[in-house]
Amino acid sequence: MTEHRFFTEQFATPTGTMLLVTDAQDQARALEWEDHAARMHQLLRLQYGAVRMEPKLGASGVRRAVEAYYGGALAAIADLPVITAGTAFQRAVWAALRRIPLGGTTTYGGLATQLGRPKAMRAVGMANGSNPISIIVPCHRVIGANASLTGYGGGLERKRWLLRHEGALPG
Repeated sequence: MTEHRFFTEQFATPTGTMLLVTDAQDQARALEWEDHAARMHQLLRLQYGAVRMEPKLGASGVRRAVEAYYGGALAAIADLPVITAGTAFQRAVWAALRRIPLGGTTTYGGLATQLGRPKAMRAVGMANGSNPISIIVPCHRVIGANASLTGYGGGLERKRWLLRHEGALPG
């Protein structure tokens, strides 16, 4: 099995310290809060197997874009290159998440219908929860059918902050 070589960065944001993992082509492989590092490492192991992590020298383009997003340039993350190695269904869900517009939200049922599998709401929820690239693959934009804020790997307070930052919730 091939060992994957990734680069790590750690930086402060208004929602907490972020851990970013990129590859040699400056593509996002994972983005998670420092207090959820164990989850991120578990997802990377599941998706890639053997991984060698090295500190990134200098700020990556992905990091600069995420910092710009937090600074108010919300569209800065919209077209960032990401690579994920989940199942075909997970990758389809994650691609659908990236199509949710800034300031918008959808439901698990809405995503399932969009994917042509209207009864797969639970599977969509599981794929959403396995998303390794927080914020850039905006799983925080998925809410409950009754418009409630449902579970979020980074915590509901962060989800609320992100949705307010993007204009999807009143400030």
